[in-house]
Amino acid sequence: MKKFSLAIAALIGLAISLNPGLAQAEKVAPASREQVTFSYAPVVKRTAPAVVNIYAKKVVKQRSGPALFDDPFFKKFFGDDFPFGGAPKERIQNSLGSGVLVRADGVVVTNNHVIADAQEITVVLSDRREFDAEIVLADARTDLAVLRIDTLGEDLPRLNFADSDALEVGDIVLAIGNPFGVGQTVTSGIVSALARTRVGVADYRSFIQTDAAINPGNSGGALVGMDGLLVGINTAIFSKSGGSLGIGFAVPSNMVRAIVDSAIEGRPLVRPWLGFDGRAVNADLALALNMPRPVGVIVEHVVEGGPADEAGLTPGDVVMAVNGHDVEDAQALRFRLATRRIGETVELTVLRKGKERSVAMSLVAPPEDPPRNTTMLEGRHPFSGARVANLSPALVEELGLKGQPRGVFVLAVVKRSHAARLGVRPGDVLVSINDRKIELVRDAIKILNAGADGWDIVIKRGERVLKVEVK
Repeated sequence: MKKFSLAIAALIGLAISLNPGLAQAEKVAPASREQVTFSYAPVVKRTAPAVVNIYAKKVVKQRSGPALFDDPFFKKFFGDDFPFGGAPKERIQNSLGSGVLVRADGVVVTNNHVIADAQEITVVLSDRREFDAEIVLADARTDLAVLRIDTLGEDLPRLNFADSDALEVGDIVLAIGNPFGVGQTVTSGIVSALARTRVGVADYRSFIQTDAAINPGNSGGALVGMDGLLVGINTAIFSKSGGSLGIGFAVPSNMVRAIVDSAIEGRPLVRPWLGFDGRAVNADLALALNMPRPVGVIVEHVVEGGPADEAGLTPGDVVMAVNGHDVEDAQALRFRLATRRIGETVELTVLRKGKERSVAMSLVAPPEDPPRNTTMLEGRHPFSGARVANLSPALVEELGLKGQPRGVFVLAVVKRSHAARLGVRPGDVLVSINDRKIELVRDAIKILNAGADGWDIVIKRGERVLKVEVK
C-alpha cells in the first residue's frame, strides 16, 4: 500500500510538473527512485488470483474426405446428406477462455461463447489447481455464463463487483486473462467509451470500450479498476487480424451482477417487459421535437394494460433516462431495465410536449398471453411439417424478437415436408390464408383442415411481406 501511495504521489507530482499552472512551486527533478516509479503490481496481486482459465471440450462431427465437402456452398444445397465422402467422424474440439471467481464458494462467471455446447468444462486456478465445473446458468443473449466448482469447503480468492454506472471515460482499467493460451496476462489501458450499443455480439448490449489489449483467450476474463473491483467481463474485440487493435468490449458489472444473482438464487432469468415499441431519437426527430440534442427513445406504440400503459406513457413521449441515467437508444433502454429485478419500480425521465416529467414504472414479467399452444401442423396442406406457436410477450422475450409482434410464429420446419418445399422458414409469421387473417394457431388449423382447391398465403419474414400462391 505504501508503494501504491508513493506511486500516486509521483503521478500527482508529474502532473504538476507538466502544468505549471497547477502549482506555484518551482520545477524540480525527482529526488528518489520512488518518485519516478509507478506500478500496478499492488492491484494485480489483489485481483489476479481470482481470475481463472477455462478449458471446454466439445464433440464435433467432421466429414471424412476432402475439406471441400465441408464448404458452406455445398452444404447449402446438400445439407448434412452430402452424397460424397465418408460418414461423419467425431472429434474432440477444445476451446480456451478465462473466467472470474465472484464468490469464495466457487462461483465463476465467464462468457457463454466460451462454454457453449461443451461436454466437459475444467477451471484452472492461478495456482494451477484444476476443478471440474458445472453450468449453473448460460445466457446467450448477454453472452454470460455462471459456473460452479466444488471447493470442498475451502474459500477461494474472489472479486467484488464495482458499480459500473460510476465508471467514467478516461478511468484506468486492467484486463486480466489468458490470451492465446500463453498463461495469465495483465494489460492496462483506459476506458475509451461507455454504453456502446452497436456491437452486435449480444442481444442486451451496452458495452464498456477499452484500449487495454484483449486477445483471443481473454474472453470471460476480468476488467478491473484501480480499486481492485470488477467493472466488467471482457467479451469481444474489434479486429481485422484476430489480434488486438486497441478496441475491446466488456459487459458492465451491473449486468454481470444481475445474471450471477439470478443463478445463485435459482430464479428464472426473466427480463422486465417494456410494454411499448419505440425507436431512437435521431437528429431530424430531435429538431422536430425542439430537443437540444438527439437522445432517448420515442414511444410509438403502447400495449394496452402493459406496464408502460399503467405508468401513463403515450405515443409521442420520449424516454430520456432511467433512474437518472441517460439512454441513447432502444438498446440502452432495454439494457438499463434488464439490470433491474422484476417487482422493482424505476423512475423514467420523459419528455412530453416539450416538458420533462418523472414517471414511475413497475417492472413486471412478460405475460404468456395468449398461451403459446405449440402445435405441429399435419395434413394435406402447404403448412404440413411446420411447428407453430402463438406469439405472446413471454415468447417474444424468449425468442429475442424485436418489438411487440403478435400472430402465429413458425418455430421449426421438418425437412422435406410440404412446408419446407413451400419455402416456409423458422421465424416466419403467418399473416393470412385465403384472405382470412390468422391471429391464433386455432385459426390456422381450422382454415387448413377445411381444405381448398388452392391456397393464397401471406407470410411476414422480418420486415418483408411475402405472398405465395399454391394450386
